[in-house]
Amino acid sequence: MQPYFVVCGAAVLFAVLLMIRMRLTRSPGSRTVSGIEIGNGQTIGSRSEQDDYFASMTTPVGTLAVVADGISGLANGRMSSTLAVTTFTKAFAKLEDASNLNGYFAETATQSNRGILQNLNGQGGGTTLASVIICGYQLYYGAVGDSLITIYRNGHFQSVNSKHTAETLLEERVLAGQMTSEEAKTSPVRNQLVNYLGYEGFESMELGAAPIRLYAGDHVLLCSDGIQEALTEIELEEIMRKGGTPQEMAEAMIDTINDKGFKSQDNATVVMLAIG
Repeated sequence: MQPYFVVCGAAVLFAVLLMIRMRLTRSPGSRTVSGIEIGNGQTIGSRSEQDDYFASMTTPVGTLAVVADGISGLANGRMSSTLAVTTFTKAFAKLEDASNLNGYFAETATQSNRGILQNLNGQGGGTTLASVIICGYQLYYGAVGDSLITIYRNGHFQSVNSKHTAETLLEERVLAGQMTSEEAKTSPVRNQLVNYLGYEGFESMELGAAPIRLYAGDHVLLCSDGIQEALTEIELEEIMRKGGTPQEMAEAMIDTINDKGFKSQDNATVVMLAIG
């Protein structure tokens, strides 16, 4: 009978150790989930209100990150960005599988746009939105407005989405010979949004035609335009090359912006996901 009790005792000990390990890996303080480590940084800049809003979450389907930038200069920018991010996270929490993530992006964008318009009730407002879902080593995305999604890989950034601003339309006019490059660069409507949530004419958001393959060591960044306007790509690359955790690098970006002390600094937000 003694060997039997030894085997049972060993089994119980193994089970206890396994439970302890599971509790440690699921600790609320842990920032690493499913091989992805997340960091974020944000500054209000010189604005009187923080119109940026962001969130991230992990479910059995994958990891979601969302950044929304309420349109500055319009009332209800904060409401618009908060409602959009909340709508995206709630809808993601209900997803049971990853079979139609582009459908999730499209449907949730339409729902967000409808909700914002109802809350605006004819007043000015709206928000940009950039969102990604990472399933294993596949990146899915949806974006509208001028908040950008980029991948930092092997020392350089690779843009994922495009800006939905008049700049794109002006560049097309330059190529068509309808205006000069200098006229396009100095146009007062260059940065005007042509598509955003809370827009009566909104039809759809930009979606990836196919998922983007990620690799260990990649960093996926979601940035509001306050990041891009304050920091050059060279400055961003220098911060990334110094290394550190995603939280440390995100905070370094915000510290660099604050140190510059621009009088017209916009709200700035970055969410960074490191692929393990």
